[in-house]
Amino acid sequence: MHLTFLLVPPALSIGNVGQLAVDLLVASSKADRVGFLDSPYVLPCVGNDAYGPVPQGQLALPLEAYESASNGIALIQQRSPVVKGRMIEFAKKLADYVAASGKKHVIVLSSLDFGRCQRIDMSTGSQMHYLSSTDSDGTDDYCEWLGWKRLPDYNPNQRSWKYLSTLAEGNAMLEDSLPFEGELEEEEYYYPSLPFAALFSCFKAKALKVTCLLCYCSEGDNTPDAFHLAEAACKLLGRSPSDLHGILHQLRGQPCFPSEIVCWCNCVFIHMCWAQWHVCVLVF
Repeated sequence: MHLTFLLVPPALSIGNVGQLAVDLLVASSKADRVGFLDSPYVLPCVGNDAYGPVPQGQLALPLEAYESASNGIALIQQRSPVVKGRMIEFAKKLADYVAASGKKHVIVLSSLDFGRCQRIDMSTGSQMHYLSSTDSDGTDDYCEWLGWKRLPDYNPNQRSWKYLSTLAEGNAMLEDSLPFEGELEEEEYYYPSLPFAALFSCFKAKALKVTCLLCYCSEGDNTPDAFHLAEAACKLLGRSPSDLHGILHQLRGQPCFPSEIVCWCNCVFIHMCWAQWHVCVLVF
């Protein structure tokens, strides 16, 4: 994959919102499948013709690479979760791959459990949160200019985040759980235990710029959340959602995704049976 932009969902988030957002971007950009990635840390699955309105027998596999030359975008779609207990190893390998490919900036797309949201402001509609490696406190001026809020629960000096950073840098042995969980309130280690946090730490350890885009949601029909996350990715790239063939706007308000972009109708049901989390990453 040689194009400027790379979109990857390498882990898990609630409601499969990151994965559905990638489906929107793949379909709207008319991206072509150009290859596959292989990882021993991703569970195997297979499905039939993920994006075609009528299945043609073209198999869909766990990690697929797409490119849209006209938009300068390369994408990777993940259709099954990471093996339990292997998220750090997966994130390290992915960070190695991205660093070796010469990419400088990684954008992680993920959703968070709405039940964990401590402060809710409904006056602005669905809120986008972010976490960036630009500054040590996780803030980024451009994200703030876009009206997004830094993840309020991020504290780089907290023991759980420090431990995760040490793992990412290879200076500690991976344990089955955080060694100090019993000493902290649950809220203090919940976010560091999620896949997006492992990706953030591993990419940062490789001296890559990392921006996590995060939206709170619940299980159920997450179509609006997927639109919201896909649009946020477009904004961070400096592109209007309408630039991607207008599909993000044309489909808004419809009860569900049309068949040409509903990859999970054909194969992701396997993923949904295995896990309830999904995440995605954008690299450029």
